[in-house]
Amino acid sequence: MPKAFPQEFREDVIRVYKDSDASMAQVAKDFGISPSCLKRWLAIDEKTSTRSSGSLSSGSESDALREANKRIKLLEQENEVLRRAAAYLSQANLPGK
Repeated sequence: MPKAFPQEFREDVIRVYKDSDASMAQVAKDFGISPSCLKRWLAIDEKTSTRSSGSLSSGSESDALREANKRIKLLEQENEVLRRAAAYLSQANLPGK
């Protein structure tokens, strides 16, 4: 079974690779891991960073959408009350009553 590395170590290796102009093989050799291991870590990091940034924006967008829908529903209810009040008042002002 492969040796487990701490998360901080993985993050350091990924940061060094992204910040340097060295090849993947060279960075992996410097840290004593295989290039395929580094490649896998980079793929995992890419997935988690994409998911994290996507969920933040979609979460705030869904909150905003939920608030907008509440506001729309309230405005529709107010509009219905005003429409009924106008109809009632117009019936009261008809001649002959």
